[in-house]
Amino acid sequence: MSKQDLLLEIGLEEMPARFVTDSMNQLSDKVKAWLVEKGIQFSGMKAYSTPRRLAVLVEDVEEAQEDVHEEAKGPAKKIALNDQGEWTKAAIGFSRGQGATPDDIFFKEIKGVEYAHVKTFTKGQETLKLLPELKELILSMHFPKNMKWADKEMRFIRPIKWLVAMFGEKVVPFEITDVQTGNTSRGHRFLGKDVITNPKSYEKALLAEYVIVDAVERKEAIRKQIDKLEEEQNWLVPIDEDLLEEVNNLVEYPTALFGSFEEEYLSLPEEVLVTSMKEHQRYFPVKSKSGDLLPQFITVRNGGHEHLDNVARGNEKVLRARLSDAAFFYNEDQKTSIETSLKKLEKIVYHEEIGTMSEKVGRVRALTNHIAQLLSLSSEDKKVADRAAEICKFDLVTQMVYEFPELQGFMGEKYALQKGEDAVVAQAINEHYMPRNAHDSTAKSVPGAILSIAEKLDTIVSCFAIGIIPSGSQDPYALRRQATGIVQTLLNMNWEISFEELINQAIHLTENAGINKQENEKIKEELIAFFRLRIKYILQEKAIRYDLIDAVLGSALTSVPAIIERAKVLHSNKDNDSFKGEIEALSRVLNIAQKAESMEDVQIELFENEDEHKLYNKYIEVRNNLDETTNAEVYFNYLISLKPEIDMYFEHTMVMAEDPKVKANRLSFMAHLATMIQSFAQMNHILVK
Repeated sequence: MSKQDLLLEIGLEEMPARFVTDSMNQLSDKVKAWLVEKGIQFSGMKAYSTPRRLAVLVEDVEEAQEDVHEEAKGPAKKIALNDQGEWTKAAIGFSRGQGATPDDIFFKEIKGVEYAHVKTFTKGQETLKLLPELKELILSMHFPKNMKWADKEMRFIRPIKWLVAMFGEKVVPFEITDVQTGNTSRGHRFLGKDVITNPKSYEKALLAEYVIVDAVERKEAIRKQIDKLEEEQNWLVPIDEDLLEEVNNLVEYPTALFGSFEEEYLSLPEEVLVTSMKEHQRYFPVKSKSGDLLPQFITVRNGGHEHLDNVARGNEKVLRARLSDAAFFYNEDQKTSIETSLKKLEKIVYHEEIGTMSEKVGRVRALTNHIAQLLSLSSEDKKVADRAAEICKFDLVTQMVYEFPELQGFMGEKYALQKGEDAVVAQAINEHYMPRNAHDSTAKSVPGAILSIAEKLDTIVSCFAIGIIPSGSQDPYALRRQATGIVQTLLNMNWEISFEELINQAIHLTENAGINKQENEKIKEELIAFFRLRIKYILQEKAIRYDLIDAVLGSALTSVPAIIERAKVLHSNKDNDSFKGEIEALSRVLNIAQKAESMEDVQIELFENEDEHKLYNKYIEVRNNLDETTNAEVYFNYLISLKPEIDMYFEHTMVMAEDPKVKANRLSFMAHLATMIQSFAQMNHILVK
């Protein structure tokens, strides 16, 4: 069969930069999945995007589906033929259903049984006749935010302005919101014009109209232009990859240029200058070779090299106004004391069902002190942590943070130092927001880590208390990210703190505040399940086998480092020859212990054979040793040392004895033994072969 290239382009009003790449990949994935589903062969695929278009080019697409030759399986021979060797209704119906006759039936043996079969043939359809289905593929796309336009009922990321759908030189006909497919694309909004294209000429035709449709090529062009300016000016330009990605999705024909601002603004904190440039203007800050911020910036124009001086002056004017405002806010903030700011927090509602920001700080402070107590900090360290918790949110009411919300925490540290606070207290104010995103590190200082855990835990627990629980893609308060931050912080600090203890204390505080809308046990149950999932993801990233993860998470939610270490120990031992027998022995105890109605004290006088005494004595020995170790590997080795005694016990002892007292005593003993085993992991969740 001959082959043609397929081009699909959706022309749009400018999309939000943060959605462009994901939308491009989604379209590409959908087209690929559709071709595979339809059995249409192709050799390669390339995705394109700019702020105004999403496109896919599929190379060497077959002009028709492959013909399909198959064998359909029918009833067994004894059902297909009657005693006289005639075709039964089952056989006739089977053949008719396959578009054949009984004369086409033949028999094949499968696992010792003969079954009726017929050969089927499906003629492949022409690709061009199937391609209009791409319309439904486009309509099935989903986006974080959608729009309606004019009188159309359809919702899409932005209004559709043109459609290109071509199979070779032929247009694939379909229509979406009165926009017909064609072979005409659009060039740069200001520099280019409409252009007739086809799959072979797509990239070159649009480049001639000032559009670089290859996002990777466009990004590389921006990077090279910045590198060139860096070399010519003897600068150091640290490229923020997230900013580069955003800028790349704002332009179709990039040209990098630089501008400057007054040196007097360098007296502002560097975070203020960088935020003003990056977050608000999408500029790249410039540094000297020694790493000092310079009064210059690089921006990327969506256009050519004409009149760059005018463009630079326009950007300088905008940035100058922004920095002038920042300087005013910064100077005004110096006039307000921390205590005055804290009083303002009493009037800021954090959430109408949770309370004010001041009330939240009170709970965070109580949690901070509780964690400090659990960690047995010195009295001096407790004071530092308490002070950090007390003032951790004061910068939220400063003019700088009001104007630049991204600077919360950063400005808190700066202002706290200026107002005479201890450096460790100031650092903790900044660190308590960490990790701010998936790429950020956790808090480094002890007070900062404690405060980070306390603040995030209060947010999560108070939200759960009023029924705000993440589901599917819905997580407006970023509770999953904050929970992962807590788990990572506990792990990185290697703090052996019971997770359940932390949750209990946080729930107690929300209950006292009158926040809880449901029973405490219900809230706790949902929270433990929520945090278990966060720990599970971390264990999955460490390539721990799924059943081993289920085993360690099936036990009580103790300290995070302990859970991780127990999983690692099971993972490192799973391939040992003895592992199967050891896990089976421990699992046998757990399984029989489930039948115990209570866990009374074990009565040795009710033992009836020597193996009961041996296992009990071994249990006491192991239990005493476990009380003296926190090492997971040692703990596991003590548990598996029980195997010989467990095996002999079950060989000579009937747990479900006829004597009710003996039976109850043996089940109680199994329950005690199971409790000790389960403190490490639910061994009966482990799959052994």
